[in-house]
Amino acid sequence: MSQSEKEKMLLGQLYDPNDHILVQERLKASDLLLQINQLPETSEERQKLLQQLLGKYNGDFVIRTPFYCDYGYNISIGKNFFANFHCVMLDAAKIVIGNNVLFAPNVSLFTATHPLEVTQRVQGLEYAHPITIGDNVWIGGNVVINPGVTIGNNVVIGSGSVVTKDIPSDSIAYGNPCRVQQNKTTIN
Repeated sequence: MSQSEKEKMLLGQLYDPNDHILVQERLKASDLLLQINQLPETSEERQKLLQQLLGKYNGDFVIRTPFYCDYGYNISIGKNFFANFHCVMLDAAKIVIGNNVLFAPNVSLFTATHPLEVTQRVQGLEYAHPITIGDNVWIGGNVVINPGVTIGNNVVIGSGSVVTKDIPSDSIAYGNPCRVQQNKTTIN
């Protein structure tokens, strides 16, 4: 039995994002986002639409608008999550965010990536690799987190960083590419 394009996407295999089912799911998320991004932040309807969009959420959370994602159902957020303006989560693969996580403005999480092989890329094929962010993490403004990255617990990522590799727990990291600058043994 052959796998659907959605199954391939969720397994991190090469898939066609123009598959009609995936296109319909992105359009559904886009319609919800249009409504969410036009409602006042204090609106109960807005929060219900966000809850409908997200795959999992645990307790109270705040996502300031505008907010953008591909599907929504691949996003899981923990307790006490805050995302400031212009957050982008391209969630072709799972995005798992722990408890007590803060995003400054313009944070972008990209699970989708494209083949290095030109003929596959020209065909419009993609891969997707999950992103995991631990508990008690602060992500600075204009940070980009690339596919397949895991960020540990108790981490600070400095503004403007491009995170291309895993960041261990109990560290401060920044730069382009993002690198650990301090770890628990050096933080005062």
